Amino acid sequence: MNPFEKIFNYQIMSRLDDSGTFVVTSHERAWLKTMLRHPAAKEALTGSTRKKLAAILEPDDVIDTAEHITEKARSAERQIYHPLLRTLRSCIHEGCGITLSYSIKNGREFQEQSGLAYKLEYSMIKREWYLLWYHLKHRAFMSTRLNHIRSLERYPLKPDYVERIRQHLERTLQTRRRKTLVQIMPEYNKELSRILYAFSCFEKDVTYDADRKTYTVTVCYMGDEAEYLLSKIRFLGKRVRVIEGDYLRSRMLEASTKALGRYGAGPVSELPADEETGKRALPLDLAENL
Repeated sequence: MNPFEKIFNYQIMSRLDDSGTFVVTSHERAWLKTMLRHPAAKEALTGSTRKKLAAILEPDDVIDTAEHITEKARSAERQIYHPLLRTLRSCIHEGCGITLSYSIKNGREFQEQSGLAYKLEYSMIKREWYLLWYHLKHRAFMSTRLNHIRSLERYPLKPDYVERIRQHLERTLQTRRRKTLVQIMPEYNKELSRILYAFSCFEKDVTYDADRKTYTVTVCYMGDEAEYLLSKIRFLGKRVRVIEGDYLRSRMLEASTKALGRYGAGPVSELPADEETGKRALPLDLAENL
């Protein structure tokens, strides 16, 4: 048995997570200590947090990047961290109101709009942060890019009023929420970590059937995220199969049918069968992309 296999074992990691234990390697500690010296750390973390982390990591070494890494020409860097993240997290946690000025795609600007910050989301496709908030005047659920917010101020709201709005938003989001079941083919169980990483930006739950030796991933997503989820499923190819979720199943069937037609293979029933097993197999280069 590979002595390092337990590091990536899902069952062990899930039990550690349930018990509140977080496993950190020496390389991760060294990386964190090095990153604390980056200028962006002053914006991302409060002074007390940086001091606490520095005290914990004092015995660890720092990664000497100058000796091993040479930076060459690169494209413009896009920062994942945004200066408003800390302020908005505080507003969401404390349940206070916000007054913000922002712009939209066509350049039109809105000044001093009152609302309640509900949630922060990061788009893996556009690589940008979004603020989900409730417009108090128009009683509408809004989504605004943090890069489009020009100014932001906070003010107190009554806790019972905030709770009523949050319950309303929860009901609204619940109607937009979708769920699908993705089964991992048993022969690819050893790639469980890689497969789960593909769904890392979605809310998910994993169950294991010991009798069939199969993992089933329950993926929860919003209606407008279906296309992105489909791209992840297509990327995994024959490693997974959608067993529940009519829309995703129909889209996968549609994509497979178009791919067969593009390669001139025709319907699956017309493909040549294997002489020994009698099964009809797709061409290798096509099967890998379905």
